[in-house]
Amino acid sequence: MQREKGFNKIWIWIVFTGFALFLLSTNPGPNQSWNPAEQFIIEVTTPFQKLIKLAVGSVERLWTDYFYLVGLKDENRRLNKDIDLLKTENSRYKELLATHERLRKLLQFKQIISNPVIAAQVIGLDPSGWFKSIIVDKGSVAGIEKNMPVVNASGVVGRVISVSPDFSKILLVVDQNSAIDCLLQRSRDRGILKGLSTDVCNLEYLAKTANAAIGDQIITSGLGGVFPKGLPVGKILHISENPGMLFKEIKVRPAVDFSTLEEVMIILNQENAISR
Repeated sequence: MQREKGFNKIWIWIVFTGFALFLLSTNPGPNQSWNPAEQFIIEVTTPFQKLIKLAVGSVERLWTDYFYLVGLKDENRRLNKDIDLLKTENSRYKELLATHERLRKLLQFKQIISNPVIAAQVIGLDPSGWFKSIIVDKGSVAGIEKNMPVVNASGVVGRVISVSPDFSKILLVVDQNSAIDCLLQRSRDRGILKGLSTDVCNLEYLAKTANAAIGDQIITSGLGGVFPKGLPVGKILHISENPGMLFKEIKVRPAVDFSTLEEVMIILNQENAISR
């Protein structure tokens, strides 16, 4: 009942406002002043007209802002999608550049090796976990044999210890079973580089009289029938001398960063190169 009374009042005001506007529109001339009745109508109806105008304006702004926000949300979603796509492409291009740089360094290093080489990709670690070794994607089909030396652009990586038709296992120089005959490049003193299964190696059998200093470059001696002479192996990290010992105790930082190893070169002998 109260709701019906409310509706009746609203219609009364609408009719009254419409009638008042009709009276105002019948004004005989633009220069004629309002009469008292018109003034009364203006005073009564103008506040309602103002209220209606404000309400209509608010609804229009709300409606416009709603569609604007909906469009803005869609545009923001599209822009975020474009940003994600650009980030993915940028990451891919960076990876391509990094790979290109590594291959360029490998090709430069290849120039100092007289024997032919074959490039291989590191595809995994030794699954047994007993050795510091890696698996590469080249095997006997490509001419790979046991004990062939393996290098990268930084220096000696290790040697081949197992071969299948399509894959090979490489024993790294840091493995405790690895031993390489080496020279101090500056003084030409000889020693044996042995792995410790850590990120450093020992240079053993270097006489106390040897001229060695921290930072000295260590290279392969060419003896032992595996590694060609002159390949970088590492640099001296620490030197100590204990009384009663015949040799210096020397720690060596390997030339190769094995944590970032991705591509290697396997050095072939001439017979393998011809047979291929």
